[in-house]
Amino acid sequence: MTVDLSEEQLALRARARGLVETIARYELTCERQHGLDAEDLAFLKGAVLEARLNAVNMPRRLGGQGLSVLEQVVVEEQLGRLTNSLWAVVWRPANALLAASPEQEEAYLVPAIAGRRRGAVAVSEAGAGSDPSAIATVAVPTGSGYRLRGEKWFVTSADVADFLIVLARVQPEGAFALFLVDKDLAGVSFREVPEFMHTYVFEHPTITLDVEVSPTALLGAIGEGYELIRSWFVEERVMIAARCVGAATRALERATTWAHERVQFGRRLADNQMVQAMLADSTVDVALCRSLVYDVAGEIDSASDRKLVHAKAAMVKLAASEAAGRVVDRAVQIFGGRGYRRDFAVERLYRDVRVDRIWEGTSEMQRLIIANHLAKRGLDGLLAPPWG
Repeated sequence: MTVDLSEEQLALRARARGLVETIARYELTCERQHGLDAEDLAFLKGAVLEARLNAVNMPRRLGGQGLSVLEQVVVEEQLGRLTNSLWAVVWRPANALLAASPEQEEAYLVPAIAGRRRGAVAVSEAGAGSDPSAIATVAVPTGSGYRLRGEKWFVTSADVADFLIVLARVQPEGAFALFLVDKDLAGVSFREVPEFMHTYVFEHPTITLDVEVSPTALLGAIGEGYELIRSWFVEERVMIAARCVGAATRALERATTWAHERVQFGRRLADNQMVQAMLADSTVDVALCRSLVYDVAGEIDSASDRKLVHAKAAMVKLAASEAAGRVVDRAVQIFGGRGYRRDFAVERLYRDVRVDRIWEGTSEMQRLIIANHLAKRGLDGLLAPPWG
């Protein structure tokens, strides 16, 4: 299947690329400061709004851009070119917020779409990483609502968030549910802010919860929490794959240019067969993954089989995240010692893309999802061409 972008979608890609070029000017500042200051973030927030790329995954009736999955992939591929995970300044509220009540829409979702508030998804725990069903955070009913107790790890962007979307087990049955928790409530605290391999523009703090929330904090119904989070995982896996394609493309572009400019032993690096092989393999990796990501995004837009969509999302995340690792690694090698310098984009991309094989489900978990689908439903769904 060949995805032909319409004129409007090509214009969307150009708009996203323009925003990326604006944000990219802050990459070295972010690296050296381990983040950006309030003034820089305020400027970039304005740039996102001016580009009309806020909340691309949210409906237009609420102020979002209402883009299809394919169109979101078009945007996210361009954002993936950025180092220091600066794509995160272009906010896309978690799709679990679409389960919000009218009151929650007004208090949380609409402000999150407009960029006035920001949410952070709190799922992982010390004993629950790849298996979110193992979470130990509980919600104990009280006379006035619920008491949430637990500790959440790797809560991405929680340092700049205004509220948390917390997955907990409602007692006594232990049914999964999501809760909207304002970060400034008494009983919400940061236990630590770990330092990680990449220089992410925000942070991934560990959060301790011992907090009372009202009944209106329940997002969706009791028993729906796990499915809402799984739907979020599926969406995020596709977007991670798209960003991996963008990261790999930038690394390959840089490496190709360098290989044709750099002269050693009287000849260009690009004239050496081993370098040619690295560039060729990387070109194939990028081309195959871009095609797969775009094809699957188009299928998701028209698909009604949720189980197949789950497996397809696992396929694209696995393929693109592992390919991006290979491509960026080769780019570092081609640059030699320069590729190991933090002021070179390929070095930052090297650290950035490593986490893509871990978060929102490790590569091993994606393989299990695909294998389970094959065992239950066979190859037809995953390998059948989308045209028939």
